[in-house]
This record gives sequence, structure tokens and C-alpha cells, in this order.
Amino acid sequence: MMEHTAVGEDQAMSDLRDKHRLDLESLTLTSQPFKTLALFVLAIGQSIRSTCSCVLKEGSRLKFLVPLLGATCVLLLVTDGPHEKHMQELLWYARFGLWWVILGVASSIGLGSGLHTFVLYLGPHIALFTMKAVQCGRVDLKSAPYDTILLKRRPSWLEKECLEFGPPIYQETIPFSKILHEVHLEAVLWGIGTALGELPPYFISRAASMSGQKVEELAELDASISKEGFLSSILRRAKRWLMSHSQYLNFPTILLLASVPNPLFDLAGILCGQFNVPFWKFFLATLIGKAIIKVYMQTTLVITLCNNQLLELVEERLVWVFSNSPGVSSILPSLVTKLKTAKDKFLMASVATSASSAAKGKKWNLSFSLIWNTVVWLMVVNFIVQIITSTAQSYLKKQQELEISMKSSATMSSASEPAAGISN
Repeated sequence: MMEHTAVGEDQAMSDLRDKHRLDLESLTLTSQPFKTLALFVLAIGQSIRSTCSCVLKEGSRLKFLVPLLGATCVLLLVTDGPHEKHMQELLWYARFGLWWVILGVASSIGLGSGLHTFVLYLGPHIALFTMKAVQCGRVDLKSAPYDTILLKRRPSWLEKECLEFGPPIYQETIPFSKILHEVHLEAVLWGIGTALGELPPYFISRAASMSGQKVEELAELDASISKEGFLSSILRRAKRWLMSHSQYLNFPTILLLASVPNPLFDLAGILCGQFNVPFWKFFLATLIGKAIIKVYMQTTLVITLCNNQLLELVEERLVWVFSNSPGVSSILPSLVTKLKTAKDKFLMASVATSASSAAKGKKWNLSFSLIWNTVVWLMVVNFIVQIITSTAQSYLKKQQELEISMKSSATMSSASEPAAGISN
């Protein structure tokens, strides 16, 4: 009789888990919008409540410092005086820093599903500044360090003619360091944001490890490699190799993984949390790799591609190197001619577009801006939908785990009562 009861209870728990799995899969904004939004609001409220309680318990100094600092800032903003100009300047710097850091966070957060803000914002900003500097022969184009793309605000130097900046300072090649100095601040801020965006997987995995659980990503990788295509199979094998070599997740390894674009760094962050790699070791390696090494590599690539003068120098060196090679020297002249033709067409098109901006540019810029903003906003909306859905699903999963644990405890207690009666 007891065996039949145990089998029935196991079947009931299995059915409950299947029901929970189906509920999780069907919880999306498209299928269940109201329930998803309600669970998202509950999850955010729970997170805010836990954060506030933690601050009130452990941060006794913050209880006085935060209100005092907030009151001081409000007082300085609402009162007039000689400090008003400096406060406005400070606000512009705060908006500038916050904007690029948020873009960096949006690029790396979400386990690979983040918004590609380097392609959408930072890369085009560096490219436009480089081409404008080459066209005008000078780099002092910005009115201030925060004179960049900022929400709907376009940089002031983008629409100005070169004569408004003065005569060219550099007649031939603009030094690479001069252009880099003008754009490196926003690039580093964006890189800091990408490093901050890698922290949630680390903290989630570390919390799961401390509670004796395994994060979902690792549990899925424990299963056999499914046949989902060639690239998917290679990626899953690479992930499994990284898991099998997790004992080598030291500072140099994390730094190397963070310094180059790769889809495995999210897994590296999860493994660092799962195996209790110290926070500062993980974060400092990630910060140096993403905010310094990787950012400067990407910035250097964009500046080199958009600086035709620098490309000419590189071209001369490459021609000199390969001209002595027996197999390459015969085809080198025709190859160089084709590359020069393609580059000249590109530069002529960009110059013609800039020259005609006063007459025909307004209509074109309007249509291009409309298309560009539409694409960007669609990607932003998709990113927000993913965040809301994943947050709601995580909250529902916690509630389901709590329900299963309560039912398991009730089952164990009910099973122990007959056993106690028999023993008596």
C-alpha cells in the first residue's frame, strides 16, 4: 500500500514539474501580456525591497549620506547664483558618462541577446569624427568633451563646415594619437559599461553555487550535444571544453577571454561564479580586458579604416613588403589599382554627400534618420521585451520551486506519520 502511495506521489510531482515547464514556456509578452507584466512588476518590487532592506541594515552611514547628498544637489539646482553655470556643465558631463555607460551595459547584458550598441552608436561616432577630422585637417572639432551623440542630440561638429573651425592644422597625415585622444573617453566609458553588463551572470551563478544549486545554463550543457547544425555543435563543444578546463579560470585567462570578441565570455562569467572565483579578480580582469584592451583594439580598427591618410601609409608599407615576394609581386599592381579605385569611389561619395547637405541634405537626412531611428527603436523594443520576459520567467520559476519544495516537505511529513505509527 505504501509503495503504491509513493508511486502516486512521484507521478504527481512529475506531472507538476511538466505543468510548471509548460507554464514557463508559455509566459511571454505576446501570449500572456498581462500576467508577464504583473510578474515583472512583482520581481522589480521584490528586488527594490530587498536592496532597500539590505542598505538599511548594513549601510548605517548611507542612511544619512544619501539624503544629505540628494538634498544638496536639489538645492544647488533650484537656486540661482554663480554656481549655476558649473552645475549645468556638471549635468552635461553626468549625462554624457551615463549615456555611454548605459550603452555599454545594453551591449553586453542578456547572455548574448544584448543590443549591439558599438555597431549602432560608438562605431559610427568614431567613424564620423575621423572622416570629419581628415576632411578638415584638424581634430579640435568638439565644443566640449561631451559633444557626442547623446539621445536625440547630434554632435555640433557634424553639421558645421570646415571653414568654421579654421584653416587646416595638418596638411598631410593626422597623427593617429590625436584622433584617438578625442574619442577615447566615450570609448572607455562604453567599455566600462560592457564590463558592468557581465556582472549579473556572475552574481546569479555565485548565488546558485552558495545555495548548492546549479544554474540553468550549466545544467543544459551537461546534456548530450544535440544535432542543431554545424555552428551550434561547434559552439556547444567549445562551451563544454571551457567547462572541462574551468580550473584554469585565473586572472590571465579571464583577461584573455575579455580582451577579444567571443561568444563564450558569458559562460566564463557563469563558471567564475559557480566555482567561487573572487569578485575583484573577475571584475578587474573583465574591466581591463573590455574597457581598455578590447575597446582600444576596436577604436584603432575604426580609425584606421576611416582615415584614408593612415591607410595610404599602411598601403605603402605593405606594398614595400610584398613587392619582394615572388608569388605576390606579379599580381600586386592590379590588386592595388582595384583597391584604390574602390577607396576613391567611397571617399568621393562621402564628400559629395557632405557637399550637397546644404541643398538636398535635409530631405535625405530626414528619411535616413527616420529609417535609422526606426531600426534602432525596434531593436531597443526587442531588447526590453526580452528583459521583461526573462525577469518574469525567473520570478515564476522561483515561485514554482517554492511550491515544489513545500509539496515535497508535506509529502515527507505525511509519509513519516504512518511509519511512526507502525513503530509505536
